[in-house]
Amino acid sequence: MTADATAPALRIGPHTVWPPVVLAPMAGITNAPFRTLCRDFSGGKGLFVSEMITTRALVERNDKTMQLIHFDGSEKPRSIQLYGVDPVTVGKAVRMIVDEDLADHIDLNFGCPVPKVTRKGGGSALPYKRNLLRSILREAVGNAGDLPVTIKMRKGIDDDHTTYLDAGRIAVEEGVTAVALHGRTAAEHYGGTADWEAIARLKEHVPEIPVLGNGDIWSAADAVRMMRETGCDGVVVGRGCLGRPWLFGDLVAAFEGGGAPAAPTLREVAGVMRRHAGLLGEWLGDEERGVIDFRKHVAWYTKGFSVGSEMRRKLAMTSSLAELDAHLADLDLDQEWPDGAEGPRGRTAGSKRVVLPDGWLEDPYDCSVVVGADAELDTSGG
Repeated sequence: MTADATAPALRIGPHTVWPPVVLAPMAGITNAPFRTLCRDFSGGKGLFVSEMITTRALVERNDKTMQLIHFDGSEKPRSIQLYGVDPVTVGKAVRMIVDEDLADHIDLNFGCPVPKVTRKGGGSALPYKRNLLRSILREAVGNAGDLPVTIKMRKGIDDDHTTYLDAGRIAVEEGVTAVALHGRTAAEHYGGTADWEAIARLKEHVPEIPVLGNGDIWSAADAVRMMRETGCDGVVVGRGCLGRPWLFGDLVAAFEGGGAPAAPTLREVAGVMRRHAGLLGEWLGDEERGVIDFRKHVAWYTKGFSVGSEMRRKLAMTSSLAELDAHLADLDLDQEWPDGAEGPRGRTAGSKRVVLPDGWLEDPYDCSVVVGADAELDTSGG
């Protein structure tokens, strides 16, 4: 399946994004090395967003955070995703980015569904408090100057407390440049099937700005189908590229009207694995730390291949590039791309009760229930 090559490019403020595909921010995943891999496969086409940065940590100049916001010289535009719960702190973080020329685009995260965040009123719980959401967006846009501000959110807390249509309208009113919707509620976490119809409804509701769809894009064909079925202006790819950075090459081919999806042999996959681990070591300034950080990617890269549980265990316990090389060399590297390599990877947890602050749901416009500063934890979401 290919898209119409004449489909419009995605406009994010002054930035033109073609094809209209965005790498979703994923904590611990979409660091500079992984973005480099994805960009290389796409030939530099698309938009690649940093992993999530908490506004409090940025304003306080936390050492780890300052490393996370470093971009390779070839990354244009530089996109940072911020997570914040306090309007003043969000405003300070955005002003810092502008004043110190740290990025060219700012995305705000309102999608995190994990209990330790929602119980404090953060993440996907926050848009339920409409006035708080508005205050945060006003501070962000007001301090951003010429930088475009976008948001990423979920449908709502659960099916009885959806927020995405109100949030989309507030975003338009406060000058947000584009909105991305993950077609699940916080209660659904990453289970079930993403609701693409909600993406279509949001597009109809906020025709003034681009709407990006997110959820269950495991292949380039899924991305093309989402755009055709929902009318969205672009797609955000998260779990679909775990262990599959070449998906961005597939996306370019699909949107430009040619080329079959990549089907690498295990030898080719092993080469990407080795490069990924090496890039992490260079980025961290420590080979061992880089290889250890790479371990989480092993199961995603090797999914579907005949590797065996014992070898997977060894690969997931390596602590040097030499050790990784030795284990990879022991594999049957001539294996062709297997049928079982496609489909879901990463988190697949299903419905859970959303933990919220006491009284959170009593009044969507009452902000007397204070969002705790400890809602700003270094955690992923979307």
